[in-house]
Amino acid sequence: MTTVTVDRAGLWDAEALSDVAAATFPLACPPGADLDDIEVFLADVLSGERFGEYLSDPSRTVLKAVEDGEIVGYAILHGDTPAEPEIAAAVALDPVLEISKMYVLPGHHGTGVANALMHAALERAQGADYAGIWLGVNQENLRAQAFYAKFGLEKVGTRTFTVGRQVHHDYVLRLAF
Repeated sequence: MTTVTVDRAGLWDAEALSDVAAATFPLACPPGADLDDIEVFLADVLSGERFGEYLSDPSRTVLKAVEDGEIVGYAILHGDTPAEPEIAAAVALDPVLEISKMYVLPGHHGTGVANALMHAALERAQGADYAGIWLGVNQENLRAQAFYAKFGLEKVGTRTFTVGRQVHHDYVLRLAF
């Protein structure tokens, strides 16, 4: 049995994280998502250059899950008040940590990688005295919703999430400490 380790990513990980994002983000999209729109989103939001920006942003922490020397998953944590007033009102915690992204390579689903990432995110939030965490999950992504429910996250609202030209609908989930 191999062991997964979760640690803070560095700038040197930007391209590898982008590769994981390219393999995982499409899996979290609804079945009807347009492939061209997904490609635009990957280029605009999950490129190696953008990961470099996330890794350099003091309000963000990028965690990487490593197994056998390979990055097999990641999470981006954002420690800032939600920008949208409706989301801030629904989350109703201050300070609050957003799990902005959490993805695991398909061959590693069900192996404990996502659990390790989630535990690391929760430890960071609690260790930094956040009042809780929040995230958005696509309303059609039942697998992810079930995963987050295991950790006690509850639906507190909805939001829209734009991928290319398409608008998708997310649930806003929250866990108060």
